[in-house]
Amino acid sequence: MTTTTAETTWTTAVDDAPIAVATARDLVAVAGADGTAWILEATTGQPVGTVTLPGGLLAAAFSPDAAHLALAGPAGHALWRRADGRVLVEATGVWSSAVRWASAERVAVASGRRGLVLDTDGKQLWATESAPSTVTDLAWMRDGRRLATSAYGAVRCYERHQTNPAAEYRYLGSHLAIALAPTGKWICTGNQDASIHIWRTRDGSDLTMHGYPDKISRLAFDDTGFWLACDGAPDITVWDFSGKGPEGTRPRSLRAHETVTALAWRPGGARILASAGAEGTVALWKATSGRGGARLHPAQERELPDPVTALAWAGPGLLVLADYEGRVQAWPTPRAMAR
Repeated sequence: MTTTTAETTWTTAVDDAPIAVATARDLVAVAGADGTAWILEATTGQPVGTVTLPGGLLAAAFSPDAAHLALAGPAGHALWRRADGRVLVEATGVWSSAVRWASAERVAVASGRRGLVLDTDGKQLWATESAPSTVTDLAWMRDGRRLATSAYGAVRCYERHQTNPAAEYRYLGSHLAIALAPTGKWICTGNQDASIHIWRTRDGSDLTMHGYPDKISRLAFDDTGFWLACDGAPDITVWDFSGKGPEGTRPRSLRAHETVTALAWRPGGARILASAGAEGTVALWKATSGRGGARLHPAQERELPDPVTALAWAGPGLLVLADYEGRVQAWPTPRAMAR
C-alpha cells in the first residue's frame, strides 16, 4: 500500500531486499535480490506490474522511453514490455551482472564472458568475443555505436556487429565498474585493487588513482562530465575532470557513511550528489563546492532505521530509495537545492 507523509512524496514496500532502483520518465523499478522486480508509477508509487527472473537479480535498467525494462541476474536475463506486460525470460544459466540501453531499440547484457546486444524482442543482434574473465560492466560510447566492456586486464571496445575489439584500454587487474564521461573524453574503471584507472580516449594515455582502503565498485560522472564520484572508503571522493583532468589534483571528500551502498548525481547539471550507507544514512551534497582537497559536509541528511541498499533520481525533483527491509520511499528535492 502507498502512503504519503509530510517528509515523503510516497512510501510503499516490496517483499524482498532491494538490490537496485531504476528509473525512466514516469516509471520506477525496484529489483529484489530473490528475482522479482516491482514496477511503480514514479509520481504516486502505485504498482504497474512485476517481473520475475528465476535465480535472482543483480541489475535493472529501463529503455530511455520507459517502454521496456531489462533485468539481469545469476541465471540469465529478462525483458518486460510496458505496452502489454509481456515478459521474455532467457534462462541461460550464465551469470549476468549488468544491462545498458544504447537506444530505445537495443540493449547490451553482460552475459558471462561476453557482451550480448539484443533487440526489444530478445533477439540477439550480435555478441562480443569471449573475455579472459566474467564481464562485470558495460557502457555505450559514440551515441550507441560502440560498446565498452570491463573484464580482467582491460576495457575492450567493440563496433556494432563486430566480434573483435576495435580498441583496448589495458590495466592489469580486475575491473569492477565503468564510468564513461558524457563528453566521451574519459573512460574510468573502479577496481578490485582499490584503485581508479583512467584513460583519455583520444590517445589512450592513462593514470591510476591509488590509496583507497577498499575496492571501488561504484563510480559515476555527473551530466557535465566534469565530476566523478566514487566509493572505496568511508569517504566518497569527487574528482575534477575539467580542463586537463585530475592528474596532480586532490579530490573533494564527503563523509557521512560507515560503508557507501549507493550514490547518484541529480540530473540536470545541478552538481548535487545523493548517497546512502549501510548504517541507514541518506545524504545530499553540494558535491563540487569548495576547493580540491576540501572535506565537505552534507547539505541535507536523514537517518533511517535500516540500511539503504539502492537509490536513483526520478528526474531532478524526486529521489527514490529502498532499504534492506523492502521499504521504498520517494523524496522531493529540498527547495533550497531545487535550482
